Amino acid sequence: MADSTLVAIRKKVRLLTRSPSSSQLTSDEIDEYVNTFILYDFPEHLHLTSFKQVFSFYTRPYIDTYSTNTVNTDDPLYNLKNVVITNDVPVYIAGTRAYFTQSYDDFFTMYPAVQLESSIGTGDGINATFNGTLDDIPVLQNSVLFTAIDANYNGILLKDVPRIIAGAPTVNGDLVVPNETASQGTINYVTGVYNFIFTSIPAANSTVYAQTVSYTESKPNSVLYFDNKFTVRPVPDQVYKISIEAFVRPSELLGATSKPELEQYWQYIAYGAAKKIFEDRMDTESVAQIMPEFKEQESLCGRRTLIQQSNQRVATIYTAPSGRYNDILNL
Repeated sequence: MADSTLVAIRKKVRLLTRSPSSSQLTSDEIDEYVNTFILYDFPEHLHLTSFKQVFSFYTRPYIDTYSTNTVNTDDPLYNLKNVVITNDVPVYIAGTRAYFTQSYDDFFTMYPAVQLESSIGTGDGINATFNGTLDDIPVLQNSVLFTAIDANYNGILLKDVPRIIAGAPTVNGDLVVPNETASQGTINYVTGVYNFIFTSIPAANSTVYAQTVSYTESKPNSVLYFDNKFTVRPVPDQVYKISIEAFVRPSELLGATSKPELEQYWQYIAYGAAKKIFEDRMDTESVAQIMPEFKEQESLCGRRTLIQQSNQRVATIYTAPSGRYNDILNL
């Protein structure tokens, strides 16, 4: 049986680059070129069905936004912005097809986050401390403002920053001056309980306001992917599984016996790595010489995906279950 392991790829790269000795090109250097091509070039040249997967993550009660910048390595969204090349429909929430968009404008046109203003007290010219409970609860995270005016008619402002524990947001937030990190107080987004100290004293007889976005929690049916974050609406009332179809990066070859997702890819990877070596050597003539076979191998690797796609009907608004019409029905 033909060898398609990393060992075979290294051998092929040495033959192509005319570097038979490790003194000319070490195995570690070859592996670096190979994996650079696999991770960053291969998936951009070809979007293959073998790279298409369904990944899942879980909502948390009263949390509407899920960042792929999480530092928790156990989180399904950890490093997702680098692992996933593109997200795609369909998206399912608890097994039910949901509306999915990457348009911030479309999503918040359907689910506007309008901040409503309410009075929480009156300044006396002495105290800067306020505490109490908001009337309309729960409230959205990253949407809470407490404002007032001081004796010199300057605005006073505190905004909320959700508290992060183990890389995940909680139902509690800190109240801070914009662009600063020192906490001036706290807010519980679910109960509405707050307490804070303004950095300036509100003027006597001036009104202290809370600006918040309240909501009714329930099972989500819509997902926005924007700025490396997933936002769901309605805000979840409990844990739900969200499954999304996506193209993911191929896996690195980390051991001598490791193989590509499909063994067929090994020659394409070898030509891709050799091409990058020649580019670094500024050997444009050799790049030109291997390009015909590089493109031939690229065509062969993509043939399986083309054949599979050719057997599928082009999606229209009348096609079930995919299509914009069905997405709209699920709103």
